[in-house]
Amino acid sequence: MRPFSAHVTQPTPAERVRSMLATAHSMTVVTDGRRREVHLLDGTGPMGRIHLHDPSEGVHGARGARIPVRLELTDIAPTAVRERLRARVTVTGLLGSDYADDAAESTCMEFGQALLEDAEGRTYVTLDALHAADPDPVASSEAAMLTHLVDGHAELVPLLLRLVRPRPDRRLVRALPVALDRYGITLRMEYPVGHRDARLPFPTPVTDIGEAGPRIHALLAAARRSSHPNSLLT
Repeated sequence: MRPFSAHVTQPTPAERVRSMLATAHSMTVVTDGRRREVHLLDGTGPMGRIHLHDPSEGVHGARGARIPVRLELTDIAPTAVRERLRARVTVTGLLGSDYADDAAESTCMEFGQALLEDAEGRTYVTLDALHAADPDPVASSEAAMLTHLVDGHAELVPLLLRLVRPRPDRRLVRALPVALDRYGITLRMEYPVGHRDARLPFPTPVTDIGEAGPRIHALLAAARRSSHPNSLLT
């Protein structure tokens, strides 16, 4: 677990991968050139079905041969922003051959590597880093909270723009929240050509989902205290 600090304003790659593995509703399993879409309808996430372990630990309870496998997960923004794909995660390793016949069965996976790909580039995440990272407590509620903000309180998004630095200019076409995590909220500002994201960090990180609402209200309170010369950003 990473100790919280006033200087930490966004999740590490390991935290992002760990949260995706914990909360994703589906993934693609690739074995022997075959692609299979696995829909995780019981709410356990991929790691409720597949348990990662270090190759040095050996395989406990494995049945049959081990086969190479690739798990592919995508992170899609829950709001209707441009370029909704936020990240891709690929985890490679070895699985028991029985898993290829029954992807719904829980099994152990010998970890090979984990790769996070996003707008910042490609980052490899070690198994030790994944084990040390905690799933984000906001991750499972992010989609509901952001869609509620947009659909039920759309007037608050322009208010949050007062906190953006550097300030948006008058070419701004639209702004929407694109991400929410324990460290803050990210706004996507769309222009006639292109877009940019602005990170609004919380005063302190969220440790429990019940703290997320008060953290957002703290940002809104700060925005109301802020003056903004641009009349478009009320």
